[in-house]
Amino acid sequence: MDRLQAMEVFVAVVDSGGFASAARKLDLSAPVVTRAVAELEARLGLRLLTRTTRAVRVTEAGARYAEDCRRILADVADAENTAIGSRGAIQGTLNVTAPLLFGNLHVTPIVAEYLRRHADVDAQCLFVDRLVNLVDEGMDVAVRIGELPDSSLQAVRVGRVRRLLVATPAYLAAHGTPRHPDDLAAHTLIQPTGVSPYPEWRFAGDGHPLVLRIRPRLRTTTNDAARSATLADVGIARLLSYQVADELASGALVPLLESFETPPVPVHVVHHEGRHATQKVRAFVDLAVATLRANPALS
Repeated sequence: MDRLQAMEVFVAVVDSGGFASAARKLDLSAPVVTRAVAELEARLGLRLLTRTTRAVRVTEAGARYAEDCRRILADVADAENTAIGSRGAIQGTLNVTAPLLFGNLHVTPIVAEYLRRHADVDAQCLFVDRLVNLVDEGMDVAVRIGELPDSSLQAVRVGRVRRLLVATPAYLAAHGTPRHPDDLAAHTLIQPTGVSPYPEWRFAGDGHPLVLRIRPRLRTTTNDAARSATLADVGIARLLSYQVADELASGALVPLLESFETPPVPVHVVHHEGRHATQKVRAFVDLAVATLRANPALS
C-alpha cells in the first residue's frame, strides 16, 4: 500500500472510530487496515492511535497528522478532478450537526435545499444539545452558538442571538412582573438543559456582572420542553432569542429584564477542512452562510 492510500486508511479509522468500521467503509479487510496504520506509525516513529478492547482513540499527534492527511488528500482529489474536468462534481455523504432546536428550525431547511440542488449527495443530521467533536464523531459541518474556543476549526460568523428571560402575559398577570434580577426569587423559574442542582443566571447590571444562583422549580433536558412549559403559563424561562422569535412577535411571550441582558451570543458555521474542504462541504457552507446571514432571527 502506497503512502497516500495509507493516509486514506488512517483518516477513515479516525473518522469512523475503529479499524473494522474503516475496513467496511473502504471495502478492505481488517488486517489490511491494521497493517496500514502500523506501517504509518513505524515510518513516523509516533503513536497515532491508542487501542483498547473497547475503543480506538486518536492521540494528539495523530489528530494533527489526520488534519494534514485530509489537506493532502483534498489537494490530490482537487488535482484529479481538475485534470478530468469534473471539479464541479458534488457527491458523497454530508454529516451536519447543530443544537437540537436550532437544527430543527433553521438547519433542516438548508439541508433540504442542499439536497434539492445536489442529487448525488446524501445527508445525515445530528441535532443534539451538547458539544459535538467534529473529528471524533465524523461530522463535516457544525453550527455553533456561543463563543468558540481556540482550535484548528474554520469558523464563519453568521449572526448573533440574545439571551432572554420570557414569560406569558397570563403568568405575569397572575404573579407580577420582575423589575430586577433579585425579584426572580419570588417567581417560578424554568431551567433548560440544567446539569447543576443550583444553576446560575448571569446578568449585566450597573456596569458590572451580576450572578444570580437560582432554584428552578422545573428543569428540562431540552430547550423545546422549556419553551412549551413557559407557553403553558408555568413560569419564567431563560432562552435564546431564536428559540422564541415567533412567540415574541405574536405576543404569546413577553421579554423581561431587558436592561439587564448580557451581550449577544455569536453564531458560527464551523468545519475542519479549511480552504481544502471538499466540494460537498464548500457547497454546503456557502449555502448555509448565505441563508443564515439573511435570517432575521439571527440579526
